[in-house]
Amino acid sequence: MLEQVQDAILRGDHRFTVHAQARMAERRILDVEVREAVLSPQAEVIEEYPTDKYGPSCLIYGVTGVARVLHVQATPGGVIVTAYDPDPTEWIDLKRRRSQ
Repeated sequence: MLEQVQDAILRGDHRFTVHAQARMAERRILDVEVREAVLSPQAEVIEEYPTDKYGPSCLIYGVTGVARVLHVQATPGGVIVTAYDPDPTEWIDLKRRRSQ
């Protein structure tokens, strides 16, 4: 699924949901940072959501050009659902959720 999201971004065939735009504005995350994170060499799918309301999607761990770690939820069709800075208290190595 990661390659499909990356391909959509490389083609410029991606879009941000209204939810993603609002959350990114609140969190001061730029569109370019989302693209950098998803296209980064460190990018990897850390969770999959096969029954998400936007259709199958995944959570991608990635790193921007200035070393900002982001989590980006996206569909294989290039729809960016949300993006955020992972909270280290909720994630082990920022890639695995801590158990509840």
